[in-house]
Amino acid sequence: MKRQVSIFLLAAGVAGVTAVPVVAHHSFAAEYDANKPATVTGTITKVEWLNPHIYFYVDVRDQDGSVANWAVEGGTPNRLRRAGWGKDSLRVGEQVTVEGFLTRKPGITHMNGRAVTLQDGRRVFASGPEDGGPQ
Repeated sequence: MKRQVSIFLLAAGVAGVTAVPVVAHHSFAAEYDANKPATVTGTITKVEWLNPHIYFYVDVRDQDGSVANWAVEGGTPNRLRRAGWGKDSLRVGEQVTVEGFLTRKPGITHMNGRAVTLQDGRRVFASGPEDGGPQ
């Protein structure tokens, strides 16, 4: 009886560990549309320097005057560090222009960023083939 209980507990433990959801690293083509380039200009509200990709958020004023907060996916932290980026390369409150590609999900303010131009004209961000998207 003890052996059956032990086997059951072991099987339940293995099932519990293998059933844990995992955050997948999806390809560019699965999430973004290379035929939908976009450019937005606004103010950075948040920067997340996390794996597998950084994210930053930009408040963009629409033509009707309303403000939409755009989520911008960037490159991998490791690749950006090698390109000279750091956690302070983009700062909350900065005005930026972001070029990239829209998500495949219509009506969502989310894009894959390819280039970020700062107020002083410096272009501080470029994503490359390592990040899976078009050049």
